[in-house]
Amino acid sequence: MTSVVVVDDQAMVRAGFRLLLEQVQDITVVGEAGDGRAGVDMVARLRPDVALMDIRMPRLDGLAATSEILARTTGTRVIVLTTFDVDEYVFSALRIGASGFLLKSSPPERLVAAIRLAAAGDAVLDPAVTQRVIARFATLPDPSPPPTPELDRLTHREREVLGQLATGRSNAEIAEALFVTEATIKTHVARVLAKLGLRDRVQAVVYTYEHGLTGKKRVDRGSEGRLAAVRGDASTE
Repeated sequence: MTSVVVVDDQAMVRAGFRLLLEQVQDITVVGEAGDGRAGVDMVARLRPDVALMDIRMPRLDGLAATSEILARTTGTRVIVLTTFDVDEYVFSALRIGASGFLLKSSPPERLVAAIRLAAAGDAVLDPAVTQRVIARFATLPDPSPPPTPELDRLTHREREVLGQLATGRSNAEIAEALFVTEATIKTHVARVLAKLGLRDRVQAVVYTYEHGLTGKKRVDRGSEGRLAAVRGDASTE
């Protein structure tokens, strides 16, 4: 059974999520919090598998709450719930270590799937959120990439796989591009994440852009469609 804490300052939103998730046999809502500070304390006490986290809340916003949860709690994954008017925060939350992003208007089945993926150690990004975030990231000043000595630990094939991950492709798509099996790609992805100290493929996307590994100083518009495909098909699957 996957345990969930819902953190949102709107009581009706929390009630809606609880009502939805109570109909799912393998998910249970173990607590609700109306602000970020209460959410951090509740997660520390209940140790749920997944926390659904709103961004704009009183006392402590969702980004700060996510950062505290991940620093204080082992085993809880955070899915950030967002709307278009606040999606400029999503890239920051990626750096913090959130495991997923969903629009509050997402279909119920997408939320349920995201919770299951996060609980399994995977990651999920809503395609619409991803497209807007990457488009916004493309307009920012070019960063000075930090040194990347850990890349020396990657084989040539693993570097290729990392480059494919940066485009948001699934394992099936990477396997087709590199003319190998999905099982082989799954192994390569797992090794890349382990060698670079990354939790999942979402962090791999962030890593490649922060370290200037895309071969471009800016994300071109042709990349948006591919990056919008970053989705919850598992961190190593």
